[in-house]
Amino acid sequence: MSKVAVVTGGTRGIGEAISLALKEMGYRVAANYGGNDAKAQAFTDETGIASFKWDVGDHQACIDGCAQVTEALGPVDIVINNAGITRDGVLARMSFDDWNEVMRINLGGCFNMAKATFGGMRDRGWGRIVNIGSVNGQAGQYGQVNYAAAKSGIHGFTKALAQEGAKYGVTVNAIAPGYIDTDMVAAVPAPVLEKIVAKIPVGRLGHADEIARGVAFLCSEDAGFVTGSTLSINGGQHMY
Repeated sequence: MSKVAVVTGGTRGIGEAISLALKEMGYRVAANYGGNDAKAQAFTDETGIASFKWDVGDHQACIDGCAQVTEALGPVDIVINNAGITRDGVLARMSFDDWNEVMRINLGGCFNMAKATFGGMRDRGWGRIVNIGSVNGQAGQYGQVNYAAAKSGIHGFTKALAQEGAKYGVTVNAIAPGYIDTDMVAAVPAPVLEKIVAKIPVGRLGHADEIARGVAFLCSEDAGFVTGSTLSINGGQHMY
């Protein structure tokens, strides 16, 4: 029986590309989403990938949501923690709610989803967790202390959990995308976006399917000796 993968934020943008890539690998995919029912339904109708609605920042909702996926598709073997939001602003104008909501969803969602699934992976002796970080979690970004902190936390979370899962056949890795041509980036004002692209050595934005191919590799049997790693896919924007 094919393995079951859950992709949070899996019906749009990078998440949609990841859902499709994992389906092409033969996995049974559940695409989680948080709010846009019409988009999720259109995604399911077009792809045949089941969509499940819950708030990844809500601990109990993640446990209940993963139980629903297990009932519908089988035990969860693969988790892609992709869901994330932005609430940008310089610190002087950033509210606590702006800070807290980004931390709750972007970083808290990784913890919640791991708590809901890691034990089962460990008991079955196989699992894959891939956390979507960000170049801005590696290099920082003006006006994003909340987002950069959450994404940086994801990279630390990945390395720590990888050590817990390694001897059980559960790998935990991260991908740090650069600027990708998604709706989130499209909302950046054109003059600002031009300056961003000018700093990317390859001279363009990335594509969602380029991130998805990295995820697909990390979820494959070929990546069984890769754990605790961060794969940077950023066009050379940040090298270290």
